Amino acid sequence: MMRRFACASLATVTLSLVPAAGASAQAPAATESPNTAQAPPAPPTTPAADNPVDPNPGALSFTGSMDFLAGTPYIFRGIVQEAKPELTMWPAGDIGISLYSGEKALKSASFNFGIWNSLHTGSSGLDNSTSKKQHYEEDFYAALGLGFSKAAFTTTYTAYTSPNGMFGTVHEIAFKTAIVHRISPYVLVAQELGAVGADGGSNKGTYVELGIGPSWPVAGGKATIGIPVKVGLSANNYYELNGVDNKFGFLDIGALFTVPLTAIPSNFGAWNVHVGGDGFLFGETTKAINAGKKSKGVFLFGFGVGY
Repeated sequence: MMRRFACASLATVTLSLVPAAGASAQAPAATESPNTAQAPPAPPTTPAADNPVDPNPGALSFTGSMDFLAGTPYIFRGIVQEAKPELTMWPAGDIGISLYSGEKALKSASFNFGIWNSLHTGSSGLDNSTSKKQHYEEDFYAALGLGFSKAAFTTTYTAYTSPNGMFGTVHEIAFKTAIVHRISPYVLVAQELGAVGADGGSNKGTYVELGIGPSWPVAGGKATIGIPVKVGLSANNYYELNGVDNKFGFLDIGALFTVPLTAIPSNFGAWNVHVGGDGFLFGETTKAINAGKKSKGVFLFGFGVGY
């Protein structure tokens, strides 16, 4: 079986996920926008309040996060990863290197690399009769970002691995274009490179994601609320089911509320606490993985730090 479908297919046999993971309970690839409960490979941009104090104005930066999903599943691009979720934990870390900053057409260039993990106590982890290990997923990524006045372009390589053996390693390269606008629209195109794919189909898939990520200050600027919306589509063989490439994968509408922890001195980094939720509407393939259910809600809370 292929990557994430391996677990998801088991789910359909026994009964029936970030990013969000939306709250997006959907794991986030480096090129994906931060989502509600959607974790992040990266650069895992940890949620933060508007214009936080930057304790580290240098060329090297670090972001980290620890998120928790209690009783709601981890979902990767609409593909549910666990039939019987209990407690899921997402520790993640990212190192950013500023390569260039200028006033010409190219405003900035950066390189990021990092790791994202998903630890499960439910049926994809400790409660699984085969693996009995909680370390379901460990993703490694490297990303090159180019910033212009009206847009940003990011190219990311990601290796999705499963330390407890629930799926084979998936290799992927992704390209993201984000427009500088108040609703933060973006387009993501990801191509599977290896023999293992996310959908469990027999062909390498090409994934397309269209999304927006508007956010607003609330409570007099003491907090931020974001409303990420995304649609996942198959450009070619990404959501295969019984030999059919179903084009519509999912619709995800989320909400993420972030509060900076101002009591922590800024020389220890900019810390925050965040809570969010997502509602998923599934296409034919992702609905089949979700035991025939066409929708699911997820919830996440956690902490983030940037330095």
